[in-house]
Amino acid sequence: MSRNILLCISDTGGGHRSAANAIRKAIDELTQHDSSGHTYEVVITDVVRDSNGLHWLFVALYNFLLSNKQSWMKYYYWLIERLKPNDSALGYWLASGYLKRLLQRIDPVVIVSLHPMANHYLARAIKSWKPDSSPDLIVVVTDPNASLWTGWACHEASLIISPNQLATQRLLALKILPDRIKTIGMPVDPEYLRPAVCNREQFFKGLNLDPNLITVCLSAGWAGGGNMLKIYRAMAGIGKPFQTIVLCGNNVHLYNLFKQRAGAMKFKTLVIPKLPSLSDAMNACDLLVTKAGGLTTYEAVARRVPMAIDMLTAPMPQERGTAEMLIEVGLAKPLKKQSDIVAIVEGLERLEDRYAKVLPVKYNLDHTDAVYDIAKIILSSAGAE
Repeated sequence: MSRNILLCISDTGGGHRSAANAIRKAIDELTQHDSSGHTYEVVITDVVRDSNGLHWLFVALYNFLLSNKQSWMKYYYWLIERLKPNDSALGYWLASGYLKRLLQRIDPVVIVSLHPMANHYLARAIKSWKPDSSPDLIVVVTDPNASLWTGWACHEASLIISPNQLATQRLLALKILPDRIKTIGMPVDPEYLRPAVCNREQFFKGLNLDPNLITVCLSAGWAGGGNMLKIYRAMAGIGKPFQTIVLCGNNVHLYNLFKQRAGAMKFKTLVIPKLPSLSDAMNACDLLVTKAGGLTTYEAVARRVPMAIDMLTAPMPQERGTAEMLIEVGLAKPLKKQSDIVAIVEGLERLEDRYAKVLPVKYNLDHTDAVYDIAKIILSSAGAE
């Protein structure tokens, strides 16, 4: 007998889908040898974008700002926190028909929300769909800091899974009952917890790069935003031999700008939208330059790759605390001006036995395999023994 598990996301950036894919993989692994006769089908759906045109516009605006005007994200954050479209009567009226049809079609035994804009509408739609025998709604928070979106605080959820004590304290301040919160960790994809498929030498030779050189990976994220081009230009001042990989995400304009600039640099640069395996890239590279996205930074923590956080523009409010946390425990260094990258790379050394490094216990940063505990809770709600 098949039991359906619905994971609800929105593609505002790439982190929410990454978290959902990580949970799906963990569930698949845990149920691979299930002897109860049950099978589990995991369905991942962008419920915000697909629910109605107004919410689609909110998603499109978020991704446009992420790619082109990251300094304006604080105004978007303020607008959402002020208007709370995720918890409005009009918003629910617009989304309710879609959500009820979705629930009827999939008939899930448990619903998991991985996006703050989805929680409240899902809770209301579930009660309307099955008022007497509602399946559990589990919220998995992916903002690992005290600046998280207030939309994560869904009082109607059966359980909210928090990544660390910072997020838990914020949820408690937002009047979530303590027994409705479990503090576990971030849902990092299981592939980041295993040995890389390609070792450093294989990985770099496959990209026509030198495995013996210090290698810096600049990641502009899923949307291709931030100040990566400014940071890259400043790397011209680095005196030691090194090479770079630049990931431009879905930003074609940024890709073209990097390609033009790379020809004038004295060091070798590979410019590419994305790599076949970011997990193998993090295993091979000596430094990751990135913004403070929750999933990306926790994947880097699992791979023990040092980070330099783009703070030329003030981080988005929901990511500011993540940057501060990682800098505090020594897993990242701040890039407050573009020239900061020079000293960071100049002082960078190859770590031959990186995985011998003990991760900080603080903020659950050592709990890199939390995705399995999260998956077990979801399966328990789905009736697994």
